[in-house]
Amino acid sequence: MEAFAAYSHALAALVVFTLITLALSPFSALAKQKAGLAPGATPEQDYASKAYRLNRAYLNGCETLPAFLTVTLAAVLAGAAPFWVNLLASLALVSRIIMVFIHLQGIGKPHSGPRSVFYVIGWACMAGLAILALAAVF
Repeated sequence: MEAFAAYSHALAALVVFTLITLALSPFSALAKQKAGLAPGATPEQDYASKAYRLNRAYLNGCETLPAFLTVTLAAVLAGAAPFWVNLLASLALVSRIIMVFIHLQGIGKPHSGPRSVFYVIGWACMAGLAILALAAVF
C-alpha cells in the first residue's frame, strides 16, 4: 500500500465523509420517529424542524458521497499530484463538516446563505479533483 501513502489525507477524507453520512442516518431516523413519521417518510419542508434539517443533512451526504468518492478515487488511481488531491479532498471534507453543522443549527435561510456557500466550495473541490483525474489520464 506504499503506492497510496502519498494520498493519505485524501483517503482519510473519504472515510471520514462516509462516517459522517453513516452517523447522520440513525439521528435522522430518530428525529423523524420523534416527529411521528413512519420509517422512510419525508418530513414536511420546514427548515425550523429539527427532523427536516437532520433528514436534509443526511440526504445531502448521500447525494454528494458518490461523486466525492468517484472523483477522489479516480484522482488517486490516476496518480494525480498528491498535494492537490489531498488539499482538495480535505477542503471538501471541511466544507461538508461545516455544512452539517449549519444544517443542524438551522443557520441561514432554507434556499441560500452560508450552507449554499459551503456546498459550492465542496462542489468546486470535487470539480477540481475531476479535472486532476482527467489531466492525469490524458
